[in-house]
Amino acid sequence: MSQEIAIIGSGFSSLSAACYLAQAGKKVTVFEKNESIGGRASQLKMEGFTFDMGPSWYWMPDVFERFFADFGKKTSDFYTIDKLNPAYSVFFKDGSKIDIANNLNEIFNAFEAEEEGSAFALKNFITDAKSNYNVAIKDLVYRPGVSPLELITPKTILKLGQFFSNVSKDVRKKVTNPKLISILEFPVLFLGAKPSDTPAFYNFMNYADFGLGTWQPKGGMYAVIKGMHQLAESLGVQFKTNSTISKINTANNKVVGITVNNTFRKFDIVLSGADYHHTETLLEEKEKQYSEKYWNNKTFAPSSLLFYVGFNKKLKNISHHNLFFDTDFEKHAGEIYDSPKWPSDPLFYANFTSVTDSSTAPQGCENGFFLIPIAPGLEDTQALRDEYFNKIITRFQKLTKQDVVNNIKFIKSFCVKDFVEKYNSYKGNAYGMANTLLQTAFLRPKLKSKKVKNLFFTGQLTVPGPGVPPALISGKLVSGLILKNN
Repeated sequence: MSQEIAIIGSGFSSLSAACYLAQAGKKVTVFEKNESIGGRASQLKMEGFTFDMGPSWYWMPDVFERFFADFGKKTSDFYTIDKLNPAYSVFFKDGSKIDIANNLNEIFNAFEAEEEGSAFALKNFITDAKSNYNVAIKDLVYRPGVSPLELITPKTILKLGQFFSNVSKDVRKKVTNPKLISILEFPVLFLGAKPSDTPAFYNFMNYADFGLGTWQPKGGMYAVIKGMHQLAESLGVQFKTNSTISKINTANNKVVGITVNNTFRKFDIVLSGADYHHTETLLEEKEKQYSEKYWNNKTFAPSSLLFYVGFNKKLKNISHHNLFFDTDFEKHAGEIYDSPKWPSDPLFYANFTSVTDSSTAPQGCENGFFLIPIAPGLEDTQALRDEYFNKIITRFQKLTKQDVVNNIKFIKSFCVKDFVEKYNSYKGNAYGMANTLLQTAFLRPKLKSKKVKNLFFTGQLTVPGPGVPPALISGKLVSGLILKNN
C-alpha cells in the first residue's frame, strides 16, 4: 500500500515536492490554510486588475525548464514567457535613468557610457559570474545540505577564496561609479543579505541577471503556480484549501498524522513547506530542533511594505520593472540589518506588469506593485503605511516626471502583520533566512527532522535558500530525502 504524505502549504517548494513524490508513487495531499493555493506567490484580483502578491521576478529560466523536464514536460506546456527589454530600469537621485537591456553588448555599452573602462571590467566579472553559476546552479544547490563535504569539489576548491571575500568588495574592484556599483550589488538582495555580508561566490546572481535575462510569464508569476498545480493534479496530488494545521501528531518520536481544522488525519509522512519556525510550534517542546534563541540569532532576509495600486490611466517613463536607487543604499541596508528601524529614506521597487501584459489591467489603466524592503519584526500600523506610501509616490512622480496621485483608483497594502497572519511568517519576514557565509548549505536548518521520524521541511528557511528557483530546487531535494528514507 502506498505511503500517504501530507504537505503543509502550497507555495513553490511544496508544489515542487508534491510533484516529485507523486511521480514516485506516493499518495500526496497538500493542505493550504488560505482560500487559494500559491503561498507567498498568491494572486490578487481587484476591479479588473491582477497582481502577483509576492514574487515578481522570473530569473534563472533554466531552473524552471529543468523542473518540468523531470516530468517529461516543458514550461511552454503550461505557460508562455517573454524576455523583457529593458529587463529593468534604474532611477537615480540626479534624475537620470539607466535601462538594463536584454543582451550583454548593450549592457556593456551602458556601463562604458557611465565609466570609461568599465565595459572591459564587466566582461571579466560576468565571465567569472557565469563560471560560478555553472558550479552553483548546475551542481551545488542540488545537494541536500546534510554535510559540509557537499561543498568540496574540484571546482569549488578553486573558488575557495570567493567564500571568504564578499560581493561588495568584489564589485568595487571592477567599477567605481556609484550608479554601477548599485546595479551590480542589486541582484544579491534576492539572497536576503547585504552585499558586504554575502560571499563573493554569489556573484553568480549577476550572470542570472545580465547573462540569462529577466522574463515574464503571460498572466504573471501566478501562471507558474497554476502550471505546477496542473502538473501535480495530473500526477494524482490532492489539494485541500481553507485547511488550518494546528498540530503535527506523533507517537514514539514518529509522525502519525496531523490535526487539520480540529480533526485528526492519519499520515505516514509529513512535509512542511510552511514557515519552518511556525511548523515547529505545531510540535511538542521536546520535539523541536531549534530554540527561540536559535531563530532570534539568525540573520533574516527583509520583510516588505507592499502596495498594490490601480491607476486609471497609462503611466509614462516606466518599464515593467523599476528600481528607485535615488537614496543612500548603505544607509537603508543598515536600517534593515544593523539597527533595525523604519528606514528614513528608503529605496523602493515598482513593477507594472500591464506595461507588457495588457491582461493584468483594464484597458487604458496600469497596475502598480510597489515594494519597500524593511527589517522584519517592526511595528506595523496603518499610519506608517500611509506615511511611506506618500514618501515613495512623491519621489515616483518626480523621477518619472508625471502626476499620478489623482489617478489612483485604489491602494491595498500588505506588511509585517499580514505576512504573520497570512503566511505564519517568523517576525513577518518576506524572503526567509539570508544566505550569509554562516547560513549557507549545511549550516541552514535541515530538510529532515533530527528528532521526529518522517517529518521533513522545505522552502526558503532551509536549503538552498530564498527565491523562487531555490524553492523549486528545495522541493526536489526534500523529496529525494523522503524517498531515500522511505
